[in-house]
Amino acid sequence: MNKTNTNVIYKTLKIIFLVLIFIYTIFPLYVMFMGGFKSIGQLRSDLLGIPNPPQFSTFKRILFPSAATFSNFSFWRSLGNSLLILAGTVVIDVVLCCLTGFSFARIKFFGREFLYNYILLGLLFPLAVAILPMYLQMRDIHLLNTYTGIMLPQAAFNLAFHTMLTRSFFEQIPMDLEEAATIDGCGKLGFLIRMVVPLSKPIITTIAVLTLVGSWNQFLLPLLFLDDQNKYTLPLGIMKFQGEHGTDWSQVMAYLTLSLIPAIIFYVFAQKQIVAGLTSGAVKE
Repeated sequence: MNKTNTNVIYKTLKIIFLVLIFIYTIFPLYVMFMGGFKSIGQLRSDLLGIPNPPQFSTFKRILFPSAATFSNFSFWRSLGNSLLILAGTVVIDVVLCCLTGFSFARIKFFGREFLYNYILLGLLFPLAVAILPMYLQMRDIHLLNTYTGIMLPQAAFNLAFHTMLTRSFFEQIPMDLEEAATIDGCGKLGFLIRMVVPLSKPIITTIAVLTLVGSWNQFLLPLLFLDDQNKYTLPLGIMKFQGEHGTDWSQVMAYLTLSLIPAIIFYVFAQKQIVAGLTSGAVKE
């Protein structure tokens, strides 16, 4: 077998593997999207088929609920709560990661590496392990059943990984830029705001998108920390369709489809920045 045949076989296997990964990834989304347009009877008789006829009433009941439903547990209220918590989490996370990453990358102080490695230990602790002490702490500082009580833990659990990303990126910014800024009378904070942040848009966008996806899909924290149904986020809204004797799966799938649309739209427009932030470095001379 010559080299040409080997390359052909390798490329064919690679294409087959990528196609299988694509099918594996897209299949749940297909079932979810199609399921939103089916009745309960269609779901039970033909889960994988195309809706015939499509049931638009499922989406209509979610998007245009009755007055009684809207006052308590509507899609729009949950969407607003998710957007508010998302925006707060992204702002807190980006600000903290930029400050900590810049400190570890550009400022020399005693115990810098020890403190940096200590922060990276946060990568070893999943959210479920710390949920009980975190719940008690939030209760003691009266942040349970508040939006802030969701934002702060979400940002905190992102801090280790995102600080590692920002530090690696900030270290690649040429020292000549900082020296020139210092000669012009610009301090460390001024250099960060005026020079580092504009040059670091790819990594900042990457961090923002990763935080967005994590916050958008977060279920455990809102479930445990929020008691008021008017403050429930989109993932918690699914519980509305779970009754004592059964679950309305068609509405669950329609609800999930609507919940994914904002995140998908944002990711499509920001994917170039995400790839640039994870693969490229800062501007060098």
